[in-house]
Amino acid sequence: MVSLTTSTWPRFPGLDRKVALVTGGSRGIGAATCRALAANGVAVAVNGRDRAAIDAVVESITTDGGRAVAAPGDVTDPDAVAGVRHIVDHALGPVDILAAFAGGQGRPTPTAQLRPDRWRAVLDTDLTSVFLTVHEFLPGMITRHAGSIILMSSTAGRHPSAANAAYAAAKAGVVMFGKHLANEVGQDGVRVNCLAPSAVLNDKMRTAMSEEQIEHLGDSFPLGRIGEPEDIARAVLYFAAPASSWITGATLDLTGGRVIV
Repeated sequence: MVSLTTSTWPRFPGLDRKVALVTGGSRGIGAATCRALAANGVAVAVNGRDRAAIDAVVESITTDGGRAVAAPGDVTDPDAVAGVRHIVDHALGPVDILAAFAGGQGRPTPTAQLRPDRWRAVLDTDLTSVFLTVHEFLPGMITRHAGSIILMSSTAGRHPSAANAAYAAAKAGVVMFGKHLANEVGQDGVRVNCLAPSAVLNDKMRTAMSEEQIEHLGDSFPLGRIGEPEDIARAVLYFAAPASSWITGATLDLTGGRVIV
């Protein structure tokens, strides 16, 4: 295990002693984000629905000298999100950095075969959950006149892809929700930015694809590889830190060069 004191995470001034909540923080991009923030002195609340996975992330951070707590809860449920806020407020204090990353229902399905109940479930998971999370924590940020909100979209929300239409619509909705919100709360001292990754290595990909297939997919990117969770987490650090204090309403395409405008 790499110690937080010797890790390769970049260090950003102004993050030490901040408090962050990362939804979807138990695996993949969310887990890497939790570790990156903790390495910068941020106290991190790790959210998800799998308590064992959450606890593993918390343990990896605290073992290396960071500060983290488990904040389990289903962020598609308003009452559960309120419970998450209660946990974080009690254990760490008010949230300064909100990373709303929970989601991930992009499995390809032809639109003609996409059932209405599946459409609603995907939008709840990938869009409504973002609204509910922001809705719960935004008032406190407005009161304190400070905060950085970072949302998770996807290349599927920026350009047509193999993902199902509900996922594409949800992730496009996240982008516009972020822009609208940034415009609305900028005068309140709250910044809102969005990340839109392309293919990033995760457990599902490792299970579904061989090493050769993953390497072949990586060859299709101008930079010659697919993304790693750490690639996304480094971008989170920048958007969370005062270094990006004059940036809000932005969507950053993290695609290894696949999306070049």
